Parts: sequence; C-alpha cells; structure tokens
Amino acid sequence: MAEAKDDYPFQQARSGQVREALDRLEGLVVDGLKHGFFEYSIACEIANGGKRKLVIRAGKSHIFTIPEDEVPH
Repeated sequence: MAEAKDDYPFQQARSGQVREALDRLEGLVVDGLKHGFFEYSIACEIANGGKRKLVIRAGKSHIFTIPEDEVPH
C-alpha cells in the first residue's frame, strides 16, 4: 500500500478551494468504487487574475475557482 509523503504538494492544501476540490474528488472516486463503475473528467483553465477554474464532471459539474496564491507549488 502506498504511504502518504509530506512532500506531495496537494498535502499542503489544508483549507480553501484546493482542499474542497480534492475532498470532492476523493469522495467521488470512493463512491464510484463502491458502485463498481464510474467515469469522470477533470478540466482546468486559467481565468481572470490568474485564478484557476477547475471543473470536475461526474454526472453533474462541480466547479471550483482557485486563487493563484492557493495553487500548491
């Protein structure tokens, strides 16, 4: 089993839109595994002011607007 490493950038996201998006994605994958099938898509584009518009399509769309300063490095 894979161990969590402290040097993964997404682990730095403890709050904000990045954390919400990652939590939603994790929940969708777990639900899909329980049902035994799923198909999702993820897209990202840069919007006004350097913000990232992240869209997870999973039956319905989940949209997250991530400020540039929240993007993990």
